[in-house]
Amino acid sequence: MKKTPLSLRVPEPLTRPGDAPDFSYVQIPPAGNDKKPAHNAPVSEFNDLSKGIIRVLDDAGHPQGEWQPTVSADTLITGLKAMVKTRAYDDRMMLIQRQGKTSFFMKSTGEEAISVAQAMVLKQGDMFFPTYRQAGLLITNEMIRGTGWSTFDMMCQVLSNSGDKLKGRQLPIMYSSKDAGFFSISGNLGTQYTQAVGWAMASAIKKDSKIASTFIGDGSTAESDFHAALTFASVYNPPVILNVTNNQWAISSFQGIANNPETTFAARGVGYGIPSLRVDGNDFLAVYAASEWAADRARNNFGPTIIEWVTYRSSGHSSSDDPSKYRPKDEEKAWPLGDPIDRLREHLIYLGEWSQEQHDALEKEMKEEIMALSKEAQKLGSLTDLPDLPMKCMFDDVYKDIPPHLQKQIQRIERGE
Repeated sequence: MKKTPLSLRVPEPLTRPGDAPDFSYVQIPPAGNDKKPAHNAPVSEFNDLSKGIIRVLDDAGHPQGEWQPTVSADTLITGLKAMVKTRAYDDRMMLIQRQGKTSFFMKSTGEEAISVAQAMVLKQGDMFFPTYRQAGLLITNEMIRGTGWSTFDMMCQVLSNSGDKLKGRQLPIMYSSKDAGFFSISGNLGTQYTQAVGWAMASAIKKDSKIASTFIGDGSTAESDFHAALTFASVYNPPVILNVTNNQWAISSFQGIANNPETTFAARGVGYGIPSLRVDGNDFLAVYAASEWAADRARNNFGPTIIEWVTYRSSGHSSSDDPSKYRPKDEEKAWPLGDPIDRLREHLIYLGEWSQEQHDALEKEMKEEIMALSKEAQKLGSLTDLPDLPMKCMFDDVYKDIPPHLQKQIQRIERGE
């Protein structure tokens, strides 16, 4: 009997550089197509919600269905402003990196709605465990609460200058702000997932009312931390939102390297017994509604929620990346779920609460504000104009009580030896 040779399925993207963009694998249902379950609904009710795409705004910018959030036009305008400011910040800091004034930068272009809307929903005292593409959390927190890091503080951290609150001890863009409930970003992929679940468990153990929210990219769901976090979240039912940002690309590898094409990232949560949603990450209203639903669920002691945000990374992975080497040129223009800023702008115009003229003025205002802040930040130093720091500052914040052998070294530095 002849034996059938075994084989592996090696994931490959549908397109390569030189090809026409092809997003036929993204099945987009009509807006307003999904039911909104009760917070205590059994996990069996999330089979379809974890495999489709929850949408509120249709292609004309009109809200549809049960997931429409109860939110004022002023709140939506605040969200639009925060997204525009986040994009202006990203563009300016990437330009500064190209000028050689910082070593590294990462943008969140096309993904702004996810961080901005969720920052607006969560409360002071809640804790975010982000990745490196959630600058909008800090920018929104500054705009609506006036706490945590300012945009100026973020710039100083990227420039590693004398205004850097982290004193140059973190890679640029790896912010950390206790006041903003923004846990230190780590370059180690996936670690924040287990940390967030543990923090949420501690909040419940203390009988507190604060919840956690954490983010991970599609590629990083292949890390063991992701599965360890889901196991603990499933068993102990802590108050945490588990966000999966599916932006289609894990650096230069497409999202299929980390997931079976017959299912979704959100569907993994159902397998763990955790209610899971799959949501249009470029629809600000859908992001707001899903985040609000998950936060309310956590606060009412119903436990964790997984949310897969279907979005697109419009820019390169980082300043070190050239996406033209692995995906079609201008692929971002063909993304079928559009741009989050454009879609919210069109919705506000439909409501009669906004105009193109107001939007143009907003973009100009934010660019000028970011430009002015960046000039002030660069006065404190940059990679091409290093700050004049005392050598002994290398010993700061290392030990609570400096041991004798380091005290002797400090004395030698002070004597100029």
